[in-house]
Amino acid sequence: MSVELTCLGTGDAFGSVGRHCAGYLVDTPGAHLLLDAGPSILSAMKARRRSTAEIDAVVVSHLHGDHFGGIPFLFLEYRWEALRTRPLIIAGPPETEARVFELKDALYRDARGETLPFPLEFIELGDGGACEIADVRLESFRVPHQQKALSLGHRLRTGGRTLVYSGDTAWTSDILRSSSGADLFLCECSTFRTPHPTHVSYAEIEANRASFDCGALLLTHLGREVRERKGEIPEQLADDGLVIRI
Repeated sequence: MSVELTCLGTGDAFGSVGRHCAGYLVDTPGAHLLLDAGPSILSAMKARRRSTAEIDAVVVSHLHGDHFGGIPFLFLEYRWEALRTRPLIIAGPPETEARVFELKDALYRDARGETLPFPLEFIELGDGGACEIADVRLESFRVPHQQKALSLGHRLRTGGRTLVYSGDTAWTSDILRSSSGADLFLCECSTFRTPHPTHVSYAEIEANRASFDCGALLLTHLGREVRERKGEIPEQLADDGLVIRI
């Protein structure tokens, strides 16, 4: 029983080197989950010839625009282009429901208060929160990325496989603990050697590489500096369109 990860968007907030903002499809035997939904998620999916109708749930790491800004466009798609009637689950940190509707109303003010043609279920998770979505057990953990609002990493367990996603985070030794035992660890790596207070640099991964206790390590959320120095990085770098079977 396998799990498949499709990288739809592997860039940073600046769309470095022409890559889409964060978005990953996780296909399991019983579900199709969208892990983060950057603002260009529709074009990213359609470029890969993936149907938006497949999505059972959107799992959000944190409420920065490059990670959840595409959700109102999914609503638009489901309202006009690919009419949806079945429920959609959106799971994320506290205030996800309020922030999603604030963004929707800001982008499409004339549709404010309009009833969507499908049921929405919001699941808001804190540090250590967990829920079941179809055949996936989703476990969330706090990562240090924002001073006040909660940013989450996510652990997805299904079919005897474990995928861990760091979301956006500064380096912390908790990364090693949270990814321990994962079959695949999808870890952010925004810069090469330049320190950043809220993101991981490759230098920090390199310095701690021997301490990782996971299967495959896939680096993502890659900034310009990382893309330009990719020949100096032995670990696999994510790219838009990359498909990995776990």
